[in-house]
Amino acid sequence: MSIWPEERTYTHADGFETVDMTINIGPQHPATHGVFRMVLTVDGEMVVDCEPYIGYLHRGLEKLTENNDYRQAMGFWDRTDYLAGMACEGAYCMAVEKLAGIEVPERAEYIRVMLMELSRINSHFMFLGAFGADVGSFGTSFVYAWRERERIYDLFEEVTGDRMFPTYFRPGGVAMDLPENFEPRVRWLLGSIRQGIEDLDRLLTGNEIFVERCTGLSPLATDRAINMGVTGPVLRATGLPWDLRKAEPYSIYPRIAFDIPTGRQGDIFDRYFVRLAEMYQSARIVEQCLEQIEPGLVLNPKLPKNLRIDNGECYVRNEGTKGEYGVYALARGGNKPYRMKLRSPSFCNLAGLREMVVGNYVADAIIILGSLDIVLGEVDK
Repeated sequence: MSIWPEERTYTHADGFETVDMTINIGPQHPATHGVFRMVLTVDGEMVVDCEPYIGYLHRGLEKLTENNDYRQAMGFWDRTDYLAGMACEGAYCMAVEKLAGIEVPERAEYIRVMLMELSRINSHFMFLGAFGADVGSFGTSFVYAWRERERIYDLFEEVTGDRMFPTYFRPGGVAMDLPENFEPRVRWLLGSIRQGIEDLDRLLTGNEIFVERCTGLSPLATDRAINMGVTGPVLRATGLPWDLRKAEPYSIYPRIAFDIPTGRQGDIFDRYFVRLAEMYQSARIVEQCLEQIEPGLVLNPKLPKNLRIDNGECYVRNEGTKGEYGVYALARGGNKPYRMKLRSPSFCNLAGLREMVVGNYVADAIIILGSLDIVLGEVDK
């Protein structure tokens, strides 16, 4: 059986017949943002069908987690959304803590939130840099984004000892306390981040070609997005202010004041602008955490060396950089989970790709895919 769609013939009003053509994009193609593949069926320059293919990066996250104890499994989770590993670690730890009834010290909660929000900013910088290049002739966006990302990674390395895959969170808190220079370091970093956001805002939002190219392209209605399981910035771009940090508050988010940026029609420009605005809000959250954090423990001292959990079941979700990052956990005794399941926001957002792409030009299909901001480590897990 062929993996290629069957050819179709179209008869146009002027009597001419055309045969559709298949274009294979990926899995090794810079426009697919990883090892993602989509086969486009086109009539001229117009996309008439789109078939996505995933699985090129499958590593067995869930089964690996089930075969390692609760602490060992930490190292696999920050390799899912590897642009924001802290947020992934946070969701996993929340699930284990809920199963085991573990309390997290207040200082550790503040540290977690600060690092998760800096991870969100880091991930969105990556999106802005890549999206500017996707739209065309905006390679400078990568330079601006990478400048700030390097500074964020330098901070992560100083705090955790690693840059991309810190494995810093622990069930019951975090691995170690913050360095002494953390507060002045972060305040300087936030100033740099805001300057980086303004640079990208002027470069992209202030460019008439960029705005014209993205506005009105592939709009998505709120009810349709909900039916397809779309979450995160793509859903908020439709105008729905749904953010788990406010809808189902967790950690210390109820103590923090921040806004939920939304779009108007769910088009490509709205998806871009929502992420841009979210970065300002994340910086605002980090500043408030710096004001509120108090000295104290960073790890629950009552944790046993070998964590064992009796029968239990839970589903925990947080607001990841791509949307609802959910962890289903099932324990049946012992020091290993019986079942661990990841609800991947990137995977769910890809469910709408075909509908978003069909009826648009081939060049626009690249931008539409980029607007979803997928990470294949999270999709394939």
